[in-house]
Amino acid sequence: MIRIGNLSLPLEAGEEGLRKRAARALGVRPGALGELEIVRQSIDARDKHNVRYVYTVEVSMPQEGAVVRAAPGKNITLAERTPYVFPAVGRRSSLPPVVVGMGPAGLFAALFLARNGLPCVVLERGQDVDRRTLDVGEFWATGVLDESSNVQFGEGGAGTFSDGKLTTGTHDPRISAVLEALVEAGAPADVSYSHKPHIGTDVLREVVKAIRKELISLGCDIRFGHRLTGLTVSGGALTGVEAEGPRGRCLLAADALVLAPGHSARDTFAMLREAGVPMERKSFAVGVRIEHSQEAVSLRQYGPAWEKLPPSDYKLACHLPNGRSAFTFCVCPGGEVVAAASRQGGVVTNGMSRRARDGRNINGGLLVGVTPEDFPGDDVLSGVRFQEGWERAAFRLGGGGFRAPAQRVEDFLQNRPSQGPGAILPTYRPGVTWTDLRPCLPGYVTDTLARAIPLLDGKLRGFAAPDGVLTGVETRSSSPVRILRDEGCQSAVRGLFPCGEGAGYAGGIVSAAVDGIRVAEAVARG
Repeated sequence: MIRIGNLSLPLEAGEEGLRKRAARALGVRPGALGELEIVRQSIDARDKHNVRYVYTVEVSMPQEGAVVRAAPGKNITLAERTPYVFPAVGRRSSLPPVVVGMGPAGLFAALFLARNGLPCVVLERGQDVDRRTLDVGEFWATGVLDESSNVQFGEGGAGTFSDGKLTTGTHDPRISAVLEALVEAGAPADVSYSHKPHIGTDVLREVVKAIRKELISLGCDIRFGHRLTGLTVSGGALTGVEAEGPRGRCLLAADALVLAPGHSARDTFAMLREAGVPMERKSFAVGVRIEHSQEAVSLRQYGPAWEKLPPSDYKLACHLPNGRSAFTFCVCPGGEVVAAASRQGGVVTNGMSRRARDGRNINGGLLVGVTPEDFPGDDVLSGVRFQEGWERAAFRLGGGGFRAPAQRVEDFLQNRPSQGPGAILPTYRPGVTWTDLRPCLPGYVTDTLARAIPLLDGKLRGFAAPDGVLTGVETRSSSPVRILRDEGCQSAVRGLFPCGEGAGYAGGIVSAAVDGIRVAEAVARG
């Protein structure tokens, strides 16, 4: 294959234009090209009156070495892809591995174990994605929460009710295996080459179901409504797991447990502490969701071409003189702010977009980093208590029923309560209560946000638009604990393999899935 980079084309060029541009770079006729595959697509909007797509492609044709040497264009190389290969299986135990949690980490751990001859028992406290979707819809409509089937818990994990972003800051060779598996399960092909790939919550639900069907076909035993409640350990090694299911308590013999609980499994963290599993506190971030007009943001980012392009997002950050940093997180173009609580009496927000990203608003987390020094007490679950305290404060400020406290940006900056919305209407359901957000976040967080918003407006004009909506609180940017593991991915309790975002080793769908594969490799080696 020949790889050609930095091919800049007008937005309307299409596939035929791309083939012609690639052929010109190689100095050949378009008909001489064989298969053409897009490796990467991005948008160059530096000139708002000449916004263009930029591609990296790979093409096949005869005598590729000679063509590369003679090519008049730049950024042309011979490309050899090294496919991901799962290591040889050395595990000899007669017991099936147990996987707890069906978020990306657990799903991919189970998938790659099963594909390599090690079908698993998979325990998920929540429900299958269809039942879960109904439960979440009921919660958003009525404020009636099912603590075991919600945005946080159930098949697919918390990412199922998100934007389905597949961006990651890592360069792990397992990423290609993750994207390939997602496309095989029904994800759009463009997730394998888009600069900012996303599936969308609507499509992601179908992808998750397809992976489950493959797991079952490979011999996995999937049990919904089963919550991990205990471990049995002998001589420092795992011998079994306890779970509560629809028929009561069950005990499974197990010598390998992939523990992928998600970042909101607070009862699991407490159980692990009591069982003596080593954990440590870790930093995360808290703040609010901020909503703007999608049209205004896209126009600002892309200029007159915005209607020809996918809805724009943004990524902003600033460091303040008080030593704190503020940044945007999990931005959802054309999306909505969603109620993401998993326990009674606490309000939690998150963001979600469908594949089309065709909603009127764009929202993103606007967060401030917090460290263990900010938490009450010094025990390993102090970060959990920190989250719970501010979630309860938001619940009280919202007036109950999981209504969320909200404030216009202008009012927040002027330090006055809001009386109602302006031109931008909040998308959060079951609804918002207009108020002053300061009582539901630490003072150093609200002070940092108030200082940061004007600075971020300097980077994206309109970020401080008076009618922008702030909705609180967002507290679950990542896990408040890390379940310690060694280089072989095992806990000090041998046979226990902490995994994914909830265990403190990932931060998004792709990185969690990659960690699931990494842990599957460790289990398979035996």
